Amino acid sequence: MRNLLKHWTDLLLGWLGVTSDTGGWDRWIAFLLVLLFVVLFDFACRLVIVRGVRRLVARTRAVWDDTLFSVRVLRCACHILSAVLLAVVLPIVFEERSGARVVVMRLMQSYVVISVFRFIDALLYAAFRIAASRPAWQNKPIKGLRQTAQGIALLVCTILVVSILIGKSPAILLTGLGASAAIVMLIFRDSILGFVSGIQLSANDMLQVGDWISVPKYGADGTVEEVSLTTVKIRNWDNTIVMLPPYLLTSDSFQNWRGMQLSGGRRVMRSVSIDMTSVRFCTPEMLARYREIDLVREYIDETERRIEAYNAAHGIGPGERRINGLHQTNLGVFRAYLVRYLRQEVPVNRSMTLMVRQMQPTETGLPMQLYFFTDTVVWEDYEGIQSDVFDHVLAVIPAFDLRVFQNPSGNDVAALGRPGFAAPAAAGTAADAAGKGQAAAPAAAPKAAAAAPVAGGEPVKAPMPGNILDVKVKVGDTVKAGTVLCVLEAMKMENEIPAPKDGKVAQVVVTKGATVGAGDTLVVLA
Repeated sequence: MRNLLKHWTDLLLGWLGVTSDTGGWDRWIAFLLVLLFVVLFDFACRLVIVRGVRRLVARTRAVWDDTLFSVRVLRCACHILSAVLLAVVLPIVFEERSGARVVVMRLMQSYVVISVFRFIDALLYAAFRIAASRPAWQNKPIKGLRQTAQGIALLVCTILVVSILIGKSPAILLTGLGASAAIVMLIFRDSILGFVSGIQLSANDMLQVGDWISVPKYGADGTVEEVSLTTVKIRNWDNTIVMLPPYLLTSDSFQNWRGMQLSGGRRVMRSVSIDMTSVRFCTPEMLARYREIDLVREYIDETERRIEAYNAAHGIGPGERRINGLHQTNLGVFRAYLVRYLRQEVPVNRSMTLMVRQMQPTETGLPMQLYFFTDTVVWEDYEGIQSDVFDHVLAVIPAFDLRVFQNPSGNDVAALGRPGFAAPAAAGTAADAAGKGQAAAPAAAPKAAAAAPVAGGEPVKAPMPGNILDVKVKVGDTVKAGTVLCVLEAMKMENEIPAPKDGKVAQVVVTKGATVGAGDTLVVLA
């Protein structure tokens, strides 16, 4: 075959008038003719094969073959045929053992390897596009896996081409690369780490395209749009883009919200602080008002029957209920109301946890926490449900004779000195005292025991209602203007009551722990 091709080449050169007497130029002219023939052959292959195969593919019902037999893949396949033909024919043009023949052979072999690599690259691209269209691979890091496969193919191609050009075995080249592995690792550190991390993320199903992840350390909080060999692309909710190397997600912690999104319910865990001074036992009048609320009517009746049975079994009379027996509280009724409100009036996921619980009391009140899951994971709907629930909770709290704890504002402080101002705490205390009998008696005792003011002295009066936290003076003390006489607690604030002038303490009307009203005399100065 080789002799036949050489004979035809010589005949063609003779027909063109080119002989071996031209100083070796006849071989190079034959080389150019072969190149021209291969170009025409490649054009014919693309014209026939590409068009023919594409027409056949268009007639099928399947979709995957349109990608697998794309124009790019078919053209790369035609290039392989042309490269193989060129590598077979060209060596015949040149004389045996000539330097030109050796160079041309190595170049043609390298071209064949490169053509095969391009075909494999196109085939990998098409294969991963087909995989990406499958439901099972919809959220997999396809791009990262494709880049990994293409990188391995490129590495193999590079080693083969270099070994062909230098005329050495690929094994020798790999041995040489092993000696410089440290340099290679340093140069391709990010790519190698990204490759290993990408495999780990995919194998352990830690990250998928479309996942909502949070990486506060790097300012990432949004949706994963792309996972490649070297980067993970995250679009934050404010539409900013954060690019992170994959190895950061395997070495540092991050939060993946996929489980929440797949569960069909998003958690609400928020508290409202209750003023603990507003918690009290329910009076019959209070229970009668609460029974008008449909959601807790049955609860109140059932609980009241259980309490009466318990008290009767233990010989506790109605007059002793406040201390010794069981009784309902306004906070307990409120908790029962919230549970029933969430279950019946709020779109919650009933297959998940729902509870209303008391947290540890703090200096800012008693936290009442609502813990439940909405029946949607859509952010806008979730925020709307959560806001509606707490709008209702804040509005309904006064109906249960409770108060929300809130630190005094500027308006509260300014209202302390207004005529006729009555603190809510004092009003609540007076109302409780009317219905608590024995329980209210200790609170009233300090004020009832106070002595009448001495006539003729100058009284120092309370500017507002409250409780006496401390008395700083005693009868007979000499004080100057501004000296603190006592400390009055009002509106969760401690107020120092100063002496209005120099003088001597003639009488101390109040005692520590006493409750006073606005205008009550505290101390008399002589």
